[in-house]
Amino acid sequence: MSFLQLAHKSLAAPAANPVARLYRSINKELPRVLTLYDLDMELPEARKAVKTHFDRYAHIKDERVVSMLVAKGYIDLEETLLQHKQRSHLQRTLSGYIDLEGARRKSVTLNSSIDDQFARA
Repeated sequence: MSFLQLAHKSLAAPAANPVARLYRSINKELPRVLTLYDLDMELPEARKAVKTHFDRYAHIKDERVVSMLVAKGYIDLEETLLQHKQRSHLQRTLSGYIDLEGARRKSVTLNSSIDDQFARA
């Protein structure tokens, strides 16, 4: 197999599997989402939560249902990136992976500087 054929085959693979393309898109945007919504969650934990959501629907084989779920996934990703969702929506989506009791919260007082208020925990 020539190099050109191998390159063409590797470029065509993601187009053939829209679920994998959606999964990669979500994982690519996860650091940005965690920063935008200031979620108390590590990146590997968030990736594990996304994988759990994808595994939940792994048994579905009907092409129409799969395409509908992929379209819904892209819509949810776009709404998340455009900040049309609130922090609690994402916490509910990632439930089971966010420990609200032991969360790393920063304590801000009335005398805190602006740097302290906006610094990451």
